Amino acid sequence: MSTWPLALDFGDARVGVVVPAVQSGDVVMLAGLLQADPILARVRVGTRQGQKPVRTLMHVVTDWPGHLPRAAAMIGLLAEAGADVDARLHGGTGETPLHWAASSDDVPALDALLQAGAEIDLAGASIAGGTALTLACAFAQWNAARFLVEHGATSGLWEAAALGQLDRLSELMHAEHPSPAEVTGAFWGACHGGQIRTAEYLLSKGADQSWVGWDGLTPRGAAERAKAGELLRWLAAQPQPPQTD
Repeated sequence: MSTWPLALDFGDARVGVVVPAVQSGDVVMLAGLLQADPILARVRVGTRQGQKPVRTLMHVVTDWPGHLPRAAAMIGLLAEAGADVDARLHGGTGETPLHWAASSDDVPALDALLQAGAEIDLAGASIAGGTALTLACAFAQWNAARFLVEHGATSGLWEAAALGQLDRLSELMHAEHPSPAEVTGAFWGACHGGQIRTAEYLLSKGADQSWVGWDGLTPRGAAERAKAGELLRWLAAQPQPPQTD
């Protein structure tokens, strides 16, 4: 029976074997390590010498910037060996591997995680305590966002606006009666996502187009960053709110 701990310091020699195997996509090496000692699938490791072990190997596979070689195969091996596909990062908000894969627009990793049983709508993101979809939209990882929606992820007001989901947005507006600040925030999200239809709808509901939001950008600034030409032309044609002293 293995005596390996469930938490390994970064200086532990075993971390020096398994982490590089995962990061390099060495399927044969990882399979051999897991076969020799399946408990390895459940260890936590630090990110550097002296740091507390906070990440699982599932987090290592999905860490920024993602897109590791053979990530899907790595996730499958770890899940088969008993790794917790929904493991929370220790410390901070407790993001799961699905949160991390969404942040990196890593669709193959997302697919593998969902196939391994990951819960798609778990909260705990570093942004607004949201889901993987929240992070995908916030970081403009649109491939990940669309993939998650196609596989059943639930859009909130902000995500629906950013993704151009007009029907869903209208449904939420009627069901939740959001505050003016929430409407404006969603309008900013629509501009961030380059979505003219949801931007039009939210402006008609009283959104403040001069609000300075995330990253110090107005909705127009968010649309400029997104290079949303049609949306920018529409915004330029809108009556501007009166200036106040």
